[in-house]
Amino acid sequence: MASRHRSIRQRAERLLAFAATLLAALVIAGCASRGDTASVAPAQSAQTQPAATTVLPSWREGPAREAIIKFVDGVTREGSPSYVPPAERIAVFDNDGTLWSEQPLYFQFVFMLEEVKTVAPKHPEWRNNPAFRALAAHDQAAIAAQQKEVMKLVAIANSGMTVDEYDSAIRAWLATAKHPKFQRPYTELVYQPQLELLAYLRANGFKTFIVSGGTVEFMRVFAERVYGIPPEQVVGSSQVVKYEMHDGKLALVREPKIDFVDDGPGKPVGIYRNIGRRPILAFGNSDGDLQMLQYTAEQTRPHLALIVHHDDATREFAYDRQSKVGKLDRAWDEALAKGWIVVSMKDDWNAIYPPGQ
Repeated sequence: MASRHRSIRQRAERLLAFAATLLAALVIAGCASRGDTASVAPAQSAQTQPAATTVLPSWREGPAREAIIKFVDGVTREGSPSYVPPAERIAVFDNDGTLWSEQPLYFQFVFMLEEVKTVAPKHPEWRNNPAFRALAAHDQAAIAAQQKEVMKLVAIANSGMTVDEYDSAIRAWLATAKHPKFQRPYTELVYQPQLELLAYLRANGFKTFIVSGGTVEFMRVFAERVYGIPPEQVVGSSQVVKYEMHDGKLALVREPKIDFVDDGPGKPVGIYRNIGRRPILAFGNSDGDLQMLQYTAEQTRPHLALIVHHDDATREFAYDRQSKVGKLDRAWDEALAKGWIVVSMKDDWNAIYPPGQ
């Protein structure tokens, strides 16, 4: 077992490039704006989403809502010059900041950090590790000064177990963890207007996919229950998984090595590999979605590219060009230059989170 842990520590370095952005977000999490607490209610399941006859009730009348409805009507109405057959009606959505909140720190990374604490009893050698002490004390300055060592601990804590064990750990955390600002479970912080849009698209023959920088194993746990998107329609980053003996049984075991990063230029690659069709609708919120939006918009078929602009500090958060989490800078400029739809949370959405059940 000791030799296995040494091997894991040696290979953990390979995760550092992928985790650099996440760690930068961690450093600022302690001083993120808390704003006014908004009312948050339980997320609707796919079965309780609005009926197809109610068209986007949480979207205010305006250019964004009008563009969506006009686009859907055009690609679904037979005889329309912009008609697209159902098999080709592919819609892709980023997850963090597009389908649910992402501030002050990506929710998955909060879980990954908690896993360090969870497995700490199995690693008594960590007690004298400055990086572990910094994490345990939430010492942001010390964390920032020891980025590589912190990420080694995160890699070890989130590897070496079977995929089923990791799935159970994610489910257990989601069942109890609460957001620091809203004091609600993370899966309740999904956007009601987006739930309505997903249902509206599916009612009109679209197939909806998540295409996110988050990992597939994390999102698949809740995507079908919360968004109505089944596991096979989740495209994300992934770690290397091997089929091998584990505790005397054959199992799929997670290794501390990144297999694929589904962010930035990786998103069109992930779409090509996993979907096999170019989307005609893409929805993102940050520079990490830029290439996915370009891939969707740069085609001769009818298409729609949309960006959520987080500009509502009262009901959610307000951030864009300077944010370390969900930075919207280059993608915003391109949206304005090319006529993509920029959706204002403040002006275009009547509600942010789902109403009470």
